[in-house]
Amino acid sequence: MKTDNQRAWFLVLPVLVLVAFSAVIPLMTVVNYSVQDTFGNNQFFWAGLEWFKTQLESERMWDALWRQLAFSGIILAIEVPLGVFVALNMPKKGVWASVVLVLMSLPLLIPWNVVGTIWQIFGRSDIGLLGYTLDSLGIDYNYTQGFYAAWVTVIAMDVWHWTSLVALLAYAGLQSIPDAYYQAARIDQASRWAVFRYIELPKMRGVLTIAILLRFMDSFKIYTEPFVLTGGGPGNSTTFLSIDLVKMALGQFDLGPAAAFSLMYFLVIMVISYVFYIVMTNLDKEDGK
Repeated sequence: MKTDNQRAWFLVLPVLVLVAFSAVIPLMTVVNYSVQDTFGNNQFFWAGLEWFKTQLESERMWDALWRQLAFSGIILAIEVPLGVFVALNMPKKGVWASVVLVLMSLPLLIPWNVVGTIWQIFGRSDIGLLGYTLDSLGIDYNYTQGFYAAWVTVIAMDVWHWTSLVALLAYAGLQSIPDAYYQAARIDQASRWAVFRYIELPKMRGVLTIAILLRFMDSFKIYTEPFVLTGGGPGNSTTFLSIDLVKMALGQFDLGPAAAFSLMYFLVIMVISYVFYIVMTNLDKEDGK
C-alpha cells in the first residue's frame, strides 16, 4: 500500500511563515483596532461594532465608494478593449515584435509616484505639453481646479500606465493559438470579425480574465498616482477610497474608524473580484461545451 509523503510541506513552511508575518499579523492588528477605541497612552477600550456602524452610516464613505466604482468601471471599459485592439495589431514575429514588446513594457516599469509626477508636469499650462497645447487651442483645462479636467487627467494617466499590461496578456493569448485555426479560417473564407469572434476571443478568454481581475483590483485600490497628481482634489472629486482611508488614519489619526474602513474596503475588493472570477469561469465553461 502506497503512503503519501508529507515531507513536501516543509518546502512550503518558509512561505507560510513569511505570509504570516507580512499579511496575517498586520491583518489581525487592524481587526484589533477596529473593535476598540483609545484615548492615548496606549489605553484601549472595547467598542464592539461601533466603528463599522459609523462607517456604514457615513456619507463620506459612500461618496468615496461611488467615485471608486465609477473610476474602476471607466478604466475597465477603456483599457480592456484598447489593450485587445493593440495586441491584435502588434507584429507577431521578427525584430519588430521584440521592439514593440519592449516599448509596451516601458510604462509598467515606471514607479507609481513617478507616473503621478510625470502627468502633474505634463498637464501644467506653463511647462507641460498637454496643458500648454490645450491652453493654446483655447480649451479651458486645469486639473487642479476643474472637476472634469481632474477626472479626465487621472483616467488618461491610468490608461497610459496600465493598458500595456492588458495588451501584453492579450498578446500572449494570441501567440498561443495554433496556426491550424487560422488556416482553417482561410479555407472557409471567414471574415476578420468571424476570426476574432470565434477563434481569437475564446482563446484569449483565460488571459483576459486575469487582466480584468488584475486591473479591477489595482484600480480599486489606486492611491499613489491620483494623490501625487491631484491630492484628491479639486475638493473631493478624486478622493477615492484609498486616499480617504489614508486621510482618516494618518491625517485625523482616527485609528478605530480607519481600521473598520479598511476591513470593509478589503471585503468589497474580495467580493467583487470573486464575482468577476465566477462570471468569467462560467463563460469559459459555456464556451468549452
